[in-house]
Amino acid sequence: MIGAAGLAVSGCGKTPFMTTSRTPVLDVKRLNRDLRALAERARPGALGFGVMNLESGQMWTLNGERRFPMQSVFKAALGAAALAEVDGGRLALSEAIAIDANQLSPPYSPIAEAWPGRTSYTADELLVAAVIDSDNTAADVLMKRIGGPGAVTAWLQGRKVDEVRIDRYEREVQPEAHGMASFRPAWKGDAFTAVRLSVAPERRREAMAAYLRDPRDTATPRGMLGFLAKLDAGELLSAASSRRLVAMMRQSPRGAERLKAGFPKGSSFAHKTGSSGTDLGLTLAYNDVGILTLADHRSYAVAAFLSGSSADETARNTLLADVGRAVAASIG
Repeated sequence: MIGAAGLAVSGCGKTPFMTTSRTPVLDVKRLNRDLRALAERARPGALGFGVMNLESGQMWTLNGERRFPMQSVFKAALGAAALAEVDGGRLALSEAIAIDANQLSPPYSPIAEAWPGRTSYTADELLVAAVIDSDNTAADVLMKRIGGPGAVTAWLQGRKVDEVRIDRYEREVQPEAHGMASFRPAWKGDAFTAVRLSVAPERRREAMAAYLRDPRDTATPRGMLGFLAKLDAGELLSAASSRRLVAMMRQSPRGAERLKAGFPKGSSFAHKTGSSGTDLGLTLAYNDVGILTLADHRSYAVAAFLSGSSADETARNTLLADVGRAVAASIG
């Protein structure tokens, strides 16, 4: 666990002054106590967590340096990279992008299920579908349009967002995580689950264990806090694009039972969830990351990652809601 605080000092002539945070410091003692207990409760799953005061820069993490599979959390970074292309004039949100059968992706994807009834979307529609609705086909098609997973990771690294890496398309990640063959268009929608269940349980267990060890498509809580802090500070995108991405994250229809359930009334949470689904009693990833803004306008970056959990959905939601309550208690 790591705690850090920052102060800025400046001066002019003979009257130096110090600017200090107007917000209270994090209650580190409470975080140490509460998050340790929650991490024990998460076992045999692993809990990673981080919170950062976006005014002072004070940060606290649990397993902050450990890599966790992101699942759909990566779509927030993808949205930022796509909007950077818009800012640079290399992508127009009005651009029409055609989708062929080989670009369809596994669930969740209403776009895949609608194909071939509809085969063309604007870049703006794909952005909204990926970030707000978490549509896998939208994410894959948009990512290919801006250069692929490697280009997104390179963009993050170029902006000093460390410890967040995107390596594969969803059409690669999801089948590999369950020991399936390469994704095929015929597997869209409910067919994907049927094919997954046809794979021998032993093979699926081996693939899931390998997925949890794989450094690809992962982030550390510390790295995700860095991404969120830079997004909030306007260091990644133009002011208009920064506002657009945060607004989309605030519109997310998912995760009301996770961190958000533990946050104070009157607060808002611009966030992105990530979930693997459950197979053979194991949930590979159950995540929630975002920017918490309190009613008094104080803002915090928060990142929670739960991997390898054997708990049911109710217990997972309760755990993350209790993480949210611990955050609320620690920030006063």
